[in-house]
Amino acid sequence: MLEISEDGRTWVLSGPASSYAVHVTDRDELLHLHWGARIGLADAEALAVRPLPDYWAFESPLDGREEYPVEGGPRFARPALSVRTAERRGTEWTYEGHDTEDGELRLRFRDGDLAVTLHYRMRSSADVVERWVTLENHGPAVEVLRADSATWTLPDRDTWRLSQLHGRWGAESRLARSALTYGEKVIGSRRGHTSHQHLPWVALDTDATEERGEVYGCALGWSGSWRIAVAQLPDARVQITGGAGYDDSGLLMLGTGESYTTPVFAGLWSDGGFGGASRAWHAYQRTHIVPDADRDRPVLFNSWEATEFDISEEQQRALAERAAGMGVELFVVDDGWFGSRTSDRAGLGDWTPNPDRFPGGLKPLADHVRGLGMRFGIWVEPEMVNADSDLYRAHPDWVQYQPGRKRTEFRNQLVLNLAREDVQEYLWEQLDGLLSSAPIDYVKWDFNRCFTDAGWPDDPYPQRLWVDHVRALYALLDRLRAAHPGVAFESCSGGGGRIDLGVLGRTDQVWTSDNTDPLDRLAIQHGFSQIHPARVMAAWVTDSPNAMLNQRASSLRFRFVSAMAGVLGVGGDLTRWTAEELAEAREWVGLYKEIRPVVQRGDLYRLRPPEGGLSAVQYVLGDETVVLAWLQAQRYGEPVPALRLRDLDPTAAYECLETGEVHRGAVLAHHGLRVGLRGDLDAAVVRLKRK
Repeated sequence: MLEISEDGRTWVLSGPASSYAVHVTDRDELLHLHWGARIGLADAEALAVRPLPDYWAFESPLDGREEYPVEGGPRFARPALSVRTAERRGTEWTYEGHDTEDGELRLRFRDGDLAVTLHYRMRSSADVVERWVTLENHGPAVEVLRADSATWTLPDRDTWRLSQLHGRWGAESRLARSALTYGEKVIGSRRGHTSHQHLPWVALDTDATEERGEVYGCALGWSGSWRIAVAQLPDARVQITGGAGYDDSGLLMLGTGESYTTPVFAGLWSDGGFGGASRAWHAYQRTHIVPDADRDRPVLFNSWEATEFDISEEQQRALAERAAGMGVELFVVDDGWFGSRTSDRAGLGDWTPNPDRFPGGLKPLADHVRGLGMRFGIWVEPEMVNADSDLYRAHPDWVQYQPGRKRTEFRNQLVLNLAREDVQEYLWEQLDGLLSSAPIDYVKWDFNRCFTDAGWPDDPYPQRLWVDHVRALYALLDRLRAAHPGVAFESCSGGGGRIDLGVLGRTDQVWTSDNTDPLDRLAIQHGFSQIHPARVMAAWVTDSPNAMLNQRASSLRFRFVSAMAGVLGVGGDLTRWTAEELAEAREWVGLYKEIRPVVQRGDLYRLRPPEGGLSAVQYVLGDETVVLAWLQAQRYGEPVPALRLRDLDPTAAYECLETGEVHRGAVLAHHGLRVGLRGDLDAAVVRLKRK
């Protein structure tokens, strides 16, 4: 809902439980009024007439109160917008008016030939405020040094605590909480992609628990370099500013008649604690961001850990037959099927099947997989190229590089300059042809190195490649999805290096981490769930001991229940699994298919975090409840504590489908449910149905 004052200078956007209000003064200052529990227009108008504080010259009354601070004028806080022309730098805007369309509010400002429009949208079904900015140049060239999507202003509180997700390759999405202190806390990526080091999300609270208290969260929808700055200003006010690009060295040059639209920076207020905020984010993404989120994702098998680069059609057929026998629904051939790709040293860029390994192309294998009752998928890494490839030999100028400098290789590969139109067209022709050559249902889209030598020697403004690479990636994905609507896409970047609201709007799921150790995954998945839903979180069961990282041994039960917390996949070498293991795996796959709708579309409750001995999560969808629990350690013979369940009708009876026992909702909420974990029973799945 959108309310507008009679003078057209105060606006209130409201969702089911919260409101967001802004006001333009007679001096054309855009001030933030409110973000939090629902208020009405009269409340916002009362806030609008409050005078600004009267500071001396060493402070600015606008700092910490302005909705979108620009560079220049009576300001000292970090600017969200910084532009320059041949004559001047900074912005001195005037308010021109507002308009609305389909619930979207647009506030229009102008500084000479530069038009600045601030966009707001709050959908009726969610308490998420979507904000973004459009710049339009109607005069001589304007260099955009910085154009953040939004600045978020928090209410006055005594103290704040900051939550963020940090990590590295193999250890992504780990949750950290710390007291916010004076100054700025800056997180982001200067790597050209979202990165393993930080997810573009922060949350702030004062004293929230998992299910109680106010939480303010912000998430950026951008898959390239980005920056979020959380600042506690000298008067203790807090603002969060974020957008594309890591520094202020320049985003792009706007010529006459050109425009730039920033990515969306979304904000959410919740009074339901961290869990309530997470469930609101999950529902928003399932409803408004993720394609076809009402369709449950299939159980997949991926060949990478079974074969690595040692691929042949005969071998893939053998794996497919075992996977089909387990009940797998999607079979994915990973790296090594194309070009001269017998190792990571060659072949990237040449997206045609290796004639020695697949003499008839991919179609015979795809037809065989389809005949076994599964869908067929492949792995690609379109944004990269090996120096040892036909593509690079033909077009060495198509990569990012700095003239006169060595071209840095990571994983023996270089980054294609996707900002170039000829590169975009080449990739379209290659991928469209590939998807048309065989019945391919699924594409795992990887990105296995960061930007380092991000140069473009022939372009008059080479810095633009940082933004234009991502815009071209989005356009290519959109074009492929439109041309091949039956194909699903997974975003991967050496694990969780490209996960954000932007790429999730174009892909069906994401690869959470290359780390498939089930115990490590509990912490990774716990952090991931702070912002993103289980419906997009790919999780695999692989071999034990875990050969990739730590050689830790774990039971098949623990591995499956860990992976069943998201979109279940299998990645082990099935040719080495015993008949007993394959039979047990089939039972777990069958159970997952029964609980899948609840896990992928239900509301998530984090019952116990992955710390200490017992960890557990609960999913609720309608009358059904699923509990997944893991016994990580047990000391001194201590009993495993009961799990107090959430979101149950206290007056209703719930039947445990595993045991047939019937429990009252009030008893499960107050006294808890014992899940019988001990010894080799180190993980459990419990299903409850309301009678």
